[in-house]
Amino acid sequence: MSPFTLHPKLAADTVSLGSSALCEVRLMNDSTWPWVLLVPRRNGVREIYQLSEADQLQLLRESSALGQGLMETFRGDKLNVAALGNMVPQLHLHHIVRFEGDPAWPGPVWGRQPPVAYGDAELAERVERLAPVLEAVKAVG
Repeated sequence: MSPFTLHPKLAADTVSLGSSALCEVRLMNDSTWPWVLLVPRRNGVREIYQLSEADQLQLLRESSALGQGLMETFRGDKLNVAALGNMVPQLHLHHIVRFEGDPAWPGPVWGRQPPVAYGDAELAERVERLAPVLEAVKAVG
């Protein structure tokens, strides 16, 4: 079995927050929204149903812990969770905290505006704020 490889587009567009039992946890480099991805470390998987039953359950546990942590931390109005894969075929699950009145509300965030990359200080603050959320995701492993 070959080592896990992250799709180059995901590597370019995100920042590593660490790893959970199943997934790479990645912050989307777009400061407009709190936006975190779970990427199961399983090569060649494009869809959730392609994961083993145990991995499917673990992904659900990690996704639920991440979603709860994001909503409690950022006090959003809605959590969007999506696994589109139209641009990047590698299975990855988006978790985006939404706020009434945000630049895309109530529509989807994709294609609404160009990403607003984090500055160094802003990125450090976001990563620090997400640390307890990541610990909660790791705890479900």
